[in-house]
Amino acid sequence: MKRLMKMNPRDTVAVALRPIASGEVLSFEGLSLTAAQDIPQGHKIALTGFAKGDVITKYGYPIGHAVEEIRAGDWIHTHNIKTNLSGEEEYEYLPDLHPVAYPKRDLTFQGYRRANGKVGIRNDLFIIPTVGCVNGIAEQMLQEFKAEHPDPGGFDNFTVLKHPYGCSQLGDDHRMTRSILLDAVNHPNAGGVLVFGLGCENNIVSEFRSMLGGYDESRVKFLVAQEVGNEVEAGLALLEELYEAAKNDVREPVPLSELNIGLKCGGSDGFSGITANPLLGAFSDFIISQGGTSVLTEVPEMFGAEKMLMARAENREVFEDIVSLINNFKQYFLSYGEPVYENPSPGNKAGGISTLEDKSLGCTQKAGSSPVVDVLDYGVKLRRKGLSLLQAPGNDLVAASALAASDCQLVLFTTGRGTPFGSFVPTVKVATNNELFAKKGHWMDFNAGPLLERPMADVLEEFIAYIIDVASGQKTRNEQNEVRELAIFKTGVTL
Repeated sequence: MKRLMKMNPRDTVAVALRPIASGEVLSFEGLSLTAAQDIPQGHKIALTGFAKGDVITKYGYPIGHAVEEIRAGDWIHTHNIKTNLSGEEEYEYLPDLHPVAYPKRDLTFQGYRRANGKVGIRNDLFIIPTVGCVNGIAEQMLQEFKAEHPDPGGFDNFTVLKHPYGCSQLGDDHRMTRSILLDAVNHPNAGGVLVFGLGCENNIVSEFRSMLGGYDESRVKFLVAQEVGNEVEAGLALLEELYEAAKNDVREPVPLSELNIGLKCGGSDGFSGITANPLLGAFSDFIISQGGTSVLTEVPEMFGAEKMLMARAENREVFEDIVSLINNFKQYFLSYGEPVYENPSPGNKAGGISTLEDKSLGCTQKAGSSPVVDVLDYGVKLRRKGLSLLQAPGNDLVAASALAASDCQLVLFTTGRGTPFGSFVPTVKVATNNELFAKKGHWMDFNAGPLLERPMADVLEEFIAYIIDVASGQKTRNEQNEVRELAIFKTGVTL
């Protein structure tokens, strides 16, 4: 196995592919380097000397500057590098598009075609509380229903989309809660939905129902707890109606052009930008080449790499939308008096990521090379095929929920540290390194670690086959572990 890797010919650092001991002599691209300190796996080693203030380059772009003199062979990390970023920037539209296209292939998955033309990869039964007050009753109702139906019938999963909101919210918070819940009701993976309210909340069921637009009345039912005698019995009767409506649903062959893929990372490490994120980037390019859709979010983790995304805007209008996406999120930070560049997290740093540019340049590789065709506000459904950017924070649960709500049927989630979570759609956890995959196999779904030794084309083929299996019904670890969650963005006051 190689000991060092450089991401771009312009780079002035390399990444340690295994732990390097102080004093170890390394030969790399004609250089002889002596490690001046112990360098953990995934961390950076200087390939040249730097004076204080010199720019340090990784992925072919600056990731910060030296805060002290650095010698070739030194460990480069948070103690001697600092971000170059500060405040808002001026942006110029400078198109630079080099998309990687893959041949169109006659590949299909087994999906569920809906009456409205959408396609689901699951036939899930959702209980969606309009307010957090009824979460416990909804869970009781679902457990009793599951006890009566050990055979799920036509359903793949039973889930209560619990959340703490729906009342005591104003303005944007109220609108965002309602939007995400409406999105969930209308999600293509939903084979049956019970909308369950208390009766006195802000997010009142009658108004919520009127905002749904056209819906299949055999697949969406409504219950208000305060309007019935025994809400559990009433709910069980409605769930029975949904069960009967879905029990004969069957999968059918569907082209890959119907797949909407959410792209997310969390618990990143020094290998995220080397293995798992480039794998997702290649898969994103592949699925778009087949006529499908991918969505990148985590706006704060675009900071420092946003110019690369802006250069890939399909046209000037999309460019302006990306500028607004970035600057509006910076203003959100500043409006609370918080630093725009308070990132990476402690876990990211332990894994080898030193600055936000370092993190963002690795993070955005999940979006591959395709043009950006649309920018979506939080809670808005997909409008175009191709690569879209979605407004949402970096928080794993909030961002993955936003991707699901936008009509992504599954979320691809890369991690170098590991996480057990899952959104309310299948959430494929992709390990960046072999050690994590071996240690946390009960959390992880796919291992990108072999990319350190095997060609991307080979691993990509295995990943394509795996995703087709998942889209056709193979359960992900989060589904097997019964971990399916919803988290909603909040910005304002609570009454």
